[in-house]
Amino acid sequence: MDQVNGSVVTEFVLLGLAQSLGMQCFLFLFFSLFYVGIILGNLFIVFTVIFDSHLHAPMYILLANLSLIDLGLSSTTVPRMVSDLFSDCKIISFHNCMIQIFFIHVMGGVEMVLLLAMAYDRYTAICKPLHYLTIMNPRMCVLLVVVAWIIGVIHAVSQFVFIINLPFCGPNNVGSFYCDFPRVIKLACMDTYRLEFVVTANSGFISMGTFFFLIVSYIFILVTVRKHSSKDLSKAFFTLSAHITAVVLFFTPCMFLYVWPFPTKSLDTFFAIVDFVVTPVLNPAIYTLRNRDMRVAMRRLSKQVVSFKEMT
Repeated sequence: MDQVNGSVVTEFVLLGLAQSLGMQCFLFLFFSLFYVGIILGNLFIVFTVIFDSHLHAPMYILLANLSLIDLGLSSTTVPRMVSDLFSDCKIISFHNCMIQIFFIHVMGGVEMVLLLAMAYDRYTAICKPLHYLTIMNPRMCVLLVVVAWIIGVIHAVSQFVFIINLPFCGPNNVGSFYCDFPRVIKLACMDTYRLEFVVTANSGFISMGTFFFLIVSYIFILVTVRKHSSKDLSKAFFTLSAHITAVVLFFTPCMFLYVWPFPTKSLDTFFAIVDFVVTPVLNPAIYTLRNRDMRVAMRRLSKQVVSFKEMT
């Protein structure tokens, strides 16, 4: 890849999150506990949806896929971030940097489409209940998931093809604890203004447009419900609140990281941690605590696991 890239830079330097030993230990414990929570919480949702026949419905199938994506997105950065805390030399090879960037944007693109699919599912369930099972059939669910992955890959590749052949011949300090398009592009030995605009348009404006589209969609659903029955408004809002919270948690950091014209390292680091650590661990809690069927199914699965252990 170095020959294809035409580059003399074979590795990049990542930013350390803490200098003092005390802070390093605190962050190690914090990130490790959160990552364990991400793994257990999201996998628990996936296995609950798989093994509980009551949850073989479109909304829960999409939720299980969202949990897998949250786990994947977090795994692109958190293990590396934890291992680098006590490392004096925070170096990542050119190859690994490119791989990290690629998978971050694949996972991010898939999650964006899944959140749109979940909004469409809720719109159909609330505004067209009589046609819900006809519209959101198993074939449609599979199609939405496949389309999400295709768009995620296209989203990543459409930016990746530009950066892979950039000449890197001088500075190699990324200025962050992970690799991403905006930071790596600035290290190229050429004028990258147009490429930076492509990244902003591809990741930033699309994130911002999707976010506002989703918020408007949820407002439209609530207004539609209110017109038909004001009594059902509170129930609809309770159902949608989990989805709205997940949308805000995912898109707010994305818009800041790719659109905000005056980035600072401290805020950049904060929003990246929210995106990779906080959101993936909160999503399972948000969707389970706000959903009665999910809570009941998890208790049912827990009892089955306990009874199985007692039998063995």
